[in-house]
Amino acid sequence: MKFLRVLFVCVASAVSALAQASDSLPEKAATIALLERAADWQLAHPAKHATTDWTQAAFYDGVMALSGVSESPRFLNAMLKVGETNQWKLGPRLYHADDHAVGQMYAEMYLLKHDQKMIAPMQESFDSILAKPKEDNLSFTAKNNPLFQQTWSWCDALFMSPPAWVRLWKATGKEAYLNFAVEKWWVTSTYLYDKDEHLYYRDDTYFKRREANGKKMFWSRGNGWVMGGLVRILQYLPKDHAARPRFVQQYQEMAEKLITLQQPDGLWHSSLLDPANYPIKETSGSGFYTYALAWGVNEGLLDEAKFKPGILRAWQGLVSCVDAEGKLTHVQPIGADPKKFPEDSTEVYGVGAFLLAGTEVLRLK
Repeated sequence: MKFLRVLFVCVASAVSALAQASDSLPEKAATIALLERAADWQLAHPAKHATTDWTQAAFYDGVMALSGVSESPRFLNAMLKVGETNQWKLGPRLYHADDHAVGQMYAEMYLLKHDQKMIAPMQESFDSILAKPKEDNLSFTAKNNPLFQQTWSWCDALFMSPPAWVRLWKATGKEAYLNFAVEKWWVTSTYLYDKDEHLYYRDDTYFKRREANGKKMFWSRGNGWVMGGLVRILQYLPKDHAARPRFVQQYQEMAEKLITLQQPDGLWHSSLLDPANYPIKETSGSGFYTYALAWGVNEGLLDEAKFKPGILRAWQGLVSCVDAEGKLTHVQPIGADPKKFPEDSTEVYGVGAFLLAGTEVLRLK
């Protein structure tokens, strides 16, 4: 017990040190240690979701990123174990974007290990979709849409599915996978992206909904999913691809908007345009924004002088939400719109966003 008390004091001191001086870069070793602690906490407290679920898939993305900066093989080994447990299969619903998300980890593992079994089931599934694609009905009301949730009709889907298609293209060279991701992204964007606000509606049932202050309802994590999806496409989209300028433009538009919506605590609250009505910190959307904005600065797509201070404040805010054991708090539970929730709430996808954010912050100069 004495050892645990000493450990908790040391951890708390490290977290406190990381949370200081938001205008300076965090120390590398302490940051990696914090990321490892958060990942270890989540691995020791497995979420009660299927191991092919989208919630888990977002965590796997973060663990894969962490494995690239950690000296320990335990994180990559954990993902190999997940793949083997799943027999490298996607979720059970062929067309549902949420069930494609786990494929991002499979494809990235294939790019490291070059073992065909890691992508063979995903190829079979995606080839079936290409053989019988669904029409572009994006209504999110089941009675109006016989293809309900079989197309990318909600903004979260843009994180779940397109990056998996792009990664499978990278793994196989089959252009049809890349073409599908690009084409269908812009179908969804045309429908859900508000060109005035430069934000995404969660789905079409939110077009006319308003917040208590009368402003449009834009959910933080929903737009975080989109920003994460944009990054995870641009990571692999060829520099000379005809659609790349369009993706970059949307990414930059959203980044410019989002940095104006950052709150004094460094984070983004559950409602982007009515943060006063949702005063609690929210770490899942904030984690994805920190990840996406830091990536843009690192890749030269965002102005460092303008964005870096906000990124560092955001990282400070995220770090302040990790307790001494490594549990990430202030994660809005599963949902589709802004909600109020307990401060100690956590979820596996929030940890994934935190790990992605931290690994990109480490790349800042």
